[in-house]
Amino acid sequence: MPTIHIAETPAEIADCFPVMAQLRPQFAQAEFIARVHRQMADGYRLACLRDDGAVKAVAGYRITENLAWGRFLYVDDLVTDHAARSQGYGKALLAWLTEYARQNGCAQLHLDSGAQRKDAHRFYLREGMENLGFHFMTRLDRDNH
Repeated sequence: MPTIHIAETPAEIADCFPVMAQLRPQFAQAEFIARVHRQMADGYRLACLRDDGAVKAVAGYRITENLAWGRFLYVDDLVTDHAARSQGYGKALLAWLTEYARQNGCAQLHLDSGAQRKDAHRFYLREGMENLGFHFMTRLDRDNH
C-alpha cells in the first residue's frame, strides 16, 4: 500500500532524486539536494509517495499567502515515475496535497504547468482543477530585448 511522507533528511531527499530528475533533468543529484535544503529554509517541502519501498511520485510544495488568493498551497513540482504512470500514484499524491492544504488553513491549491505538458494538463483537469490563465516571466540573467 502506498505511503506518503515529507522527505527531510539528505538520504530521503536523495531517494526522491531519480523521480524528480524526470521533471527537472537539469540538476545533478548533489545540486538537487543542496537546492531542496536551501528552499526548505523558505518553506519548501518535498512529499514522497512510496510503494513497496520504491519512490513512485514526488511533489515539491510550499504554503504561502498573497493578496490575490489568501493562504494557499503552491505546488512547485509534481511528477510520477515514468514507469509507474496511470497507476493512481499522481492522483493519490495530489489528494494528499489537497488534504494537507486544508489541514493547514489554505483556501486554495495552485500549480503552474509547462505548456508542452499536455498529459499533465489532462490529469489536472480530470482531477477537478481549473485552468485559470497564463504564466508570464522575464529572464533577468540575460539581455531580454
